[in-house]
Amino acid sequence: MPGTVGRVPTPATRVPGESTGPGAAAAVLAHDWAGTSLGPPEGWDPAIRAVIELILASPMPMALAYGDDLVLLYNDGYADLLGSKHPTALGRPSAEVYAEIWALPGVGEVIERAYRQGVPFLEKDSILPLVRDRSGVAEQAVFTRSYSPVHDSAGQIVGMLTVAAETTHVTEQLQSLSEVAAALAGTLTLDDVARVTLRYAITTFDADQVAFAVDEGGGGWRMVRRVRGELMDEADERLPPLWRRVPADWSAPVVQAARAGAPSFTRDGQPLRETAVDRHDQKIRSLAALPLGTSVVRGGLAVGYQVPHSWSAAEQALLAASAELIGQAAERARRFETQHGTAQLLQRSMLPENLPDLPRLRIAARYDPGVDGNAAGGDFYDAFLLPTGELGVVLGDVAGHDVQAAARMGQVRAALRALALADPAPDAVLAGLDRLVTSLGVEAGTHELFVTVVFGVVDAERRELTLASAGHPAPLIRRCAPDGRSHSEYVDMPAGPPLGLGGRPTTTTVAFHPGDTLLLFSDGVVERRRQSLTAGLDALGDAVAKAGSSDPRALCAVATAAVPGGTEDDVAVLAVEHALKPSRSAGMEVPAEPTAPSRVRHWMTGQLAEWQVPEAVIGAAVLCTSELTTNALLHAGTAARVEIDLSPERLLVSVADSGTRGTVTRARTDTLSSRGRGLGLIEQLSDAWGTDPTVRGSTVWFEILIPPSGGR
Repeated sequence: MPGTVGRVPTPATRVPGESTGPGAAAAVLAHDWAGTSLGPPEGWDPAIRAVIELILASPMPMALAYGDDLVLLYNDGYADLLGSKHPTALGRPSAEVYAEIWALPGVGEVIERAYRQGVPFLEKDSILPLVRDRSGVAEQAVFTRSYSPVHDSAGQIVGMLTVAAETTHVTEQLQSLSEVAAALAGTLTLDDVARVTLRYAITTFDADQVAFAVDEGGGGWRMVRRVRGELMDEADERLPPLWRRVPADWSAPVVQAARAGAPSFTRDGQPLRETAVDRHDQKIRSLAALPLGTSVVRGGLAVGYQVPHSWSAAEQALLAASAELIGQAAERARRFETQHGTAQLLQRSMLPENLPDLPRLRIAARYDPGVDGNAAGGDFYDAFLLPTGELGVVLGDVAGHDVQAAARMGQVRAALRALALADPAPDAVLAGLDRLVTSLGVEAGTHELFVTVVFGVVDAERRELTLASAGHPAPLIRRCAPDGRSHSEYVDMPAGPPLGLGGRPTTTTVAFHPGDTLLLFSDGVVERRRQSLTAGLDALGDAVAKAGSSDPRALCAVATAAVPGGTEDDVAVLAVEHALKPSRSAGMEVPAEPTAPSRVRHWMTGQLAEWQVPEAVIGAAVLCTSELTTNALLHAGTAARVEIDLSPERLLVSVADSGTRGTVTRARTDTLSSRGRGLGLIEQLSDAWGTDPTVRGSTVWFEILIPPSGGR
């Protein structure tokens, strides 16, 4: 709601109340703001405080119109525009101060619309009548004016920043301050903060180079920079930035500013001479380095030019305000990443780290957390060999998004496997689970435990599948005809009640021929707000039927993207393909060494040639694998594993690392123009690709279809 102010103290920022000079600034600091919607200075939101400090330090006429009544706060330059209205205009609503012109076109309506709708307004050579003296006679004043929404730390619009200046460039810089605040409000991770920071700083300050650095939390720093002219397309902007890790005692100005908590400004010299890593650093002659202004995350922002540059008071104030906004976003991101990592580690540690590797049954799974990814969920899946030689598969959902839901999920999954190993009949397994959930409910003193599950036994020899469900969506089977055409069908089976309600599960047996693929999924795959469940199920069935292949990993990716729109629920998919022919597979451990990518290329070329894979497929696969291997070593900093799996219709390659982050990034190359090459190569040379988070890292995979004429 416009006008709401978050009360978040920032100790690192000077609290207004200390005199900064005569005139309007002194009047502002002496004014009793407690009687206005802005409130007393000690309770000002950090983002609002930064804007006010910017206003008071700027030599340009600037004002803040705060709250629904647009109460005025301004600096000396703006006081000159007001003339005799100053100092009584301080703390008064804008409509009262400008009563004589507020109703004129382009005055009050423009300010109120910009505030209500959050749309910035900029007008050059604006001519407005202003009453400057007590005579009441209006004079025509010509200036450039802008109105920009001001956001608090929560991203809500709380006022308007007014700038009246002869310098259009300065006006645009000030307008961009609110725009970057809005962009930072939508960031979740430090990667997001870095992307917004680099894009904003390089354009707003028209700099030759900008850098953003944060501490690692346990010693050392990581830094990312952007250079003017660096080619960055839309795909690059979505990718994580390339961080460079440096030691704790690094002497770069941006780190020195972060450690000392004080800015530094170099007008002309060689500020990066001792820490330069390339010619771009060596060319920098003027540099501003500022701390982020937060006690939780130490970090800094640096803006540099290749020519001498005078850092005006207005520019220094704008940089300081920008650094504080960036620091607040970095602090939120650090908290999110810490909580997110803990929740995801708990969630994934309760899921199987490896799925069975069978000659005729190919298995893959995918799990994507719901809500904001910041809590553990209750969806689970499993696949395991039974004493009879058959394959047991299960997918279930324990209601909730907290540690308790994840713990119950672990109990149900472990109990199900134990029951299945004793008696694999699906109805017997679910009957035993029903008793377990009933017992857990009694122990917890609640009858609101909501657990759904579907369990099946795959018999490849008999070419059949036996299933039982307890309140879970029916599985989907993709069937392939001898002529290569495919269709999908949901298994016609009773859903039954959820576990813990004393239901009597029944089994259903259906054919499962070579070429068929079974898909178990959670309701988060098909349920969307303001959309019927039938529409979601139809969309999933159509997408699976039209998929390019029956490969389980590719179908998992297709299933999770089949229904448009976002979901707050967890998404889990388990796919089992009954292969027409056994696939051939091989793997290679890749050490974290500079020569590793070339060794992978040599090994993979030889292996695929031995399998008589077509040369065109070999070339594309080796090139993509080399890029992903390089990326894994650079991004995760740990050893990786490359696995290849060849079936008659496709080649599947996966590269797994043991790092802590599960996002695809590009490989570093020698020229700036080719930094996005890895992503482009995978998209162009593969038929499908994706990423799968694992218990101890992430896996990037791609699939290339084998031409029908390609021999083995």
